[in-house]
Formats: sequence, structure tokens, C-alpha cells
Amino acid sequence: MNYVFQDWEANKGNLKGRLVMVLFRLARPASKSKLLRIIWLPYLAFYKLFVEWFLCIELPHWTTVGKNFYLGHGHALVVNGCSVIGNNCFIRHSTTIGNIRKEDGSYSGSPIIGDNVEIGSNVCIIGEVRVGNNVRIGAGSVVVKDIPDDSIAVGNPARVIKTLRPVDQVLQPEPEVLL
Repeated sequence: MNYVFQDWEANKGNLKGRLVMVLFRLARPASKSKLLRIIWLPYLAFYKLFVEWFLCIELPHWTTVGKNFYLGHGHALVVNGCSVIGNNCFIRHSTTIGNIRKEDGSYSGSPIIGDNVEIGSNVCIIGEVRVGNNVRIGAGSVVVKDIPDDSIAVGNPARVIKTLRPVDQVLQPEPEVLL
């Protein structure tokens, strides 16, 4: 049961986020087994109708989403089902995470989002891109290229404007040298 509520604390004070993530976690096991998908079919229809149509959050049950996922405002979110989202991610409203349709009609791979990523509102992350760990993406950015770990990226197209030092590399006093 802990699995179903793994995002509960992350969405504290966010009733809609809590509701969507509990419903998502309940639907997720159906993506692992064809038999379970058949048994779960009425629930999956309810999930699609309620979460996608009424709450306007397109988060397919087969999407890989890490623990402590936070939905900020939870509206107009579109996530491609083949995308991967890491642990402790914070995604705001009107965000699209998807693939690109190529000229030949095929599709590119989907984005892979690392751990501890914060995504601002109205962000588009499209194509076969990797967003590293500990990344912040500013509102309105369009990500079409990889973003390295420990970065802040903004703009259209998004570009890294600052590299953050990991916590373990914070300035330490130089050791005294005795001569």
C-alpha cells in the first residue's frame, strides 16, 4: 500500500496532485501484465476519463515515474507514455514532455528526466533528450537538446545559464600547510 501513497507527502497541501498520483499508482500495475490489464480495464477506463478528460492531465498509466512526484497546479500536463521521469521531480502546469514526429511519419524517442528535476510552467521537453539530475528548467523553455546534471536552463531553445555545484563540492576551507 505504501507504493500507492509514495507521492502523498510530496504533494502535501495539493489535493489534486495527491488524487491524480494515487489514481496513477493504482493504474500502473496494469502496464506490467496483459492479464492484469484485462482485469483492470474498467478502472483504466475510469482513470482515462477522469484524469485525462476532467482533470486535463495526460499521464498514461504505463509511463515510468519515480517516487515523490509533485504535480504543481496539475492542469494541461501532457506526458508521452514512453517518457521516463526520475525521483523527486516537480512539474508545473501546461508542460509537455513528448516525442517528435519525423518527416517519414515515425517518431523520435521520448525524453528521459533525471532525479531532483524542477520544471517550470509552460515548458516543452520534446524529442530524444536527457535531462540530468538536479536540474531546474525555467518557465516557457523549450528543451530540444540534452541538459547536463546540476544545471539551470532557460529559453527557447533552452540553454544552460548556470551550473550548480553539487552539495558535496561546496567550498571547504583550504587545509593549512605547515612549513
